[in-house]
Amino acid sequence: MKEAKNGLVQSVSRAISILQCFERTPELGVSEISRLLGLNKSTTFGLISTLEQHQFLEQNKESGKYRLGIELFRLGTKVKADLLSIATPYLKNLADIYKETVHLVVHSDSDVLYLDKIESPHSMRICSKVGERLPLYCTGVGKVILAHLKEEEIKDILKKTSFQKRTEKTICDPDLLYKELLKTREKGYAEDDEELEVGLKCIATPIFNHLGKPIGAISVAGPTSRMSDELTRNISKTLMEYTKEISRKLGYIQE
Repeated sequence: MKEAKNGLVQSVSRAISILQCFERTPELGVSEISRLLGLNKSTTFGLISTLEQHQFLEQNKESGKYRLGIELFRLGTKVKADLLSIATPYLKNLADIYKETVHLVVHSDSDVLYLDKIESPHSMRICSKVGERLPLYCTGVGKVILAHLKEEEIKDILKKTSFQKRTEKTICDPDLLYKELLKTREKGYAEDDEELEVGLKCIATPIFNHLGKPIGAISVAGPTSRMSDELTRNISKTLMEYTKEISRKLGYIQE
């Protein structure tokens, strides 16, 4: 079994890299994966075949291309199950109290992944979807996670981020965003004030695991016409209280 210089097993690292190729593209062929990773086709095919045998990949018989397999989904539900089961009562309480849309997300590279959502009873709602990925830099949940990462992680993510001006208020300057993150860290909560979508305001607080790492966040979002300053203050207080309790149940001990 060949090891890389840093002690990692090369074949395992390559297999993981193959799975990560599907993050943006649902189906890929052997030649495409080979080209993306700079591996020869025989090596790539061997790794793909092994992943397919264990159902981490599956082949589309019509196109001959591969896509992520059911085993990844099965294991993924196990990883998120504890967080979801702990957070669900808090999400319901928030929705009952504030009558606005509530989200639970987890951190995933330079994005957040929407794990759960409770809709507002109002007719004007938020067009978010469970399973959707959105960037860290222009979402309340993303910014509050980003603000609580280690300095080197923040700088690395900002360096890799391809900023897009989604609205006039989207912060696309890394230096300005970094200053915003420092304020967010100090306050304990983040605000997305029409940075993702015009007319949408979102308040979010982070969830920490037993290692003190921000693994997710909860937000309350609604139209700016309903999200007054007083309501924003009340939501932020309740969110901070709830996410501290969730973090404690996940094993986080605050210093």
